[in-house]
Amino acid sequence: MAKLKASVLSDIEISEIHKTSLHILEKTGIVVHHDHLLDLLAQAGATVDAHAKRVRLPESLVMASIKQAGKQYILHGRDRGKTARFGYGDFVMMSSPGQYSWIDLDSAQRREATLGDAYNAMALADALENITIVGSMAQPKEVPESYRDVFLTGELLKATGKPTRCWVKNGASAKYVLELYRTVAGGASALREYPMVETLFEPISPLQLPEDGLDIMAEFVNAGQPVCVGPMAMASGTAPATLAGTLAQENAEILAGVVVTQLLGPGTPMTYGGIPHIMDPRTSICSFGSPEQGLMGVAMVQMAQSYGFPVYINVGLTDAKVPDAQAGMEKSATLLLGAQAGADTFGHCGICGTDHAGSLLWLYMDNELGHYLKRILRGFDVTAETLAEDVIEVVGPAGNFLAEEHTVNHFLHELWLSGPAWTRQSWDGWQQKGSQTFADSARDLVKTILAEHEPDPIDPGLAREIDRIVDSAKTELG
Repeated sequence: MAKLKASVLSDIEISEIHKTSLHILEKTGIVVHHDHLLDLLAQAGATVDAHAKRVRLPESLVMASIKQAGKQYILHGRDRGKTARFGYGDFVMMSSPGQYSWIDLDSAQRREATLGDAYNAMALADALENITIVGSMAQPKEVPESYRDVFLTGELLKATGKPTRCWVKNGASAKYVLELYRTVAGGASALREYPMVETLFEPISPLQLPEDGLDIMAEFVNAGQPVCVGPMAMASGTAPATLAGTLAQENAEILAGVVVTQLLGPGTPMTYGGIPHIMDPRTSICSFGSPEQGLMGVAMVQMAQSYGFPVYINVGLTDAKVPDAQAGMEKSATLLLGAQAGADTFGHCGICGTDHAGSLLWLYMDNELGHYLKRILRGFDVTAETLAEDVIEVVGPAGNFLAEEHTVNHFLHELWLSGPAWTRQSWDGWQQKGSQTFADSARDLVKTILAEHEPDPIDPGLAREIDRIVDSAKTELG
């Protein structure tokens, strides 16, 4: 079966971007805001200016680190039967690890995110079949930021059996977050054997590795958990105006993250987070839905695959503020491109606009978009059975295929059946059901799911231990 495959770079262009990135790392270098890692990098053969914190990485160190890094891993939920696989060709979707603002489901107005929003988001993501990893979605103001990540991680682990994700604030809170995962996994060795969470390390463009992010990375590596390196270089803002230049810088920043990760934990499995954007020249705002987003996403997949890494790209996003035609065009076009290129995972689900807010409605729509695109990616078979020559002969001119055994045997696999939010009715039938838009139907379905969904129960003793760890973090950090 031939499948659609998206690419924008030739092999020669992949090689040129790679060479340019190596030159950037060796000649221009990067700033590393972490004294311990400056020492490790110097010991590994990098040229280090300790006063300026500028590090220049030789090609041999970069290439050895790429070779050493793990290229596959599986994240496990509290229920070990629920997993997210990276490097296996899967289509992994994650609800957002957290937004500070929220689009109210009833009023459609933006407001501050609340704890109730987070609980609803956890329940909805747990129920939606195409959401592989459940994020907290909301950053509720009721919980102090000093230990919010620990609190939300605890609530996620109680709320769902799927793999989970929350933004981690710093190295101090990372210790508590990992303590929660160790407790649920059954100890430190069990968490190493069955990883439950990855961290996203974000270099700050251009060419800086931040201290807090490195502290978090060190804790996760020490716990045997995977690392995703994903800078958000912004063309014409924090990266060159040319897409090729942005890709070369972004790639250099990712490779620097690979080097540091492998120095901290040789063999640590990694995801290549190629998530560059453009700065809109009229507004100076980062764009999530530009056509360049799709082009750079495909290019980043090709760069990651040239090194053998699984890849995360920021596609399936939009600059739109409401679920309108713009949103549909931007999200579908870029996500389809990225999926056809072979990315493992994509822009976080449930985000309204350019990180303007989280939304249950948007989360439901992303789930449905993922379902739709999975059917496209599956393609179709051309065989003697599917060509159906014998059946066509039997039915003949002016007949129909409804009652044929061949139809019964094949239609469920061959044809995508839309969910209840989609409309395929006649015009009259659609009007009789209230002339609802997709968003209208989705809003009603979200409310029904929240009213009826029952997540997998957690052992009461384990829940109490989670609460105890969160209380300890509150005492120390809060």
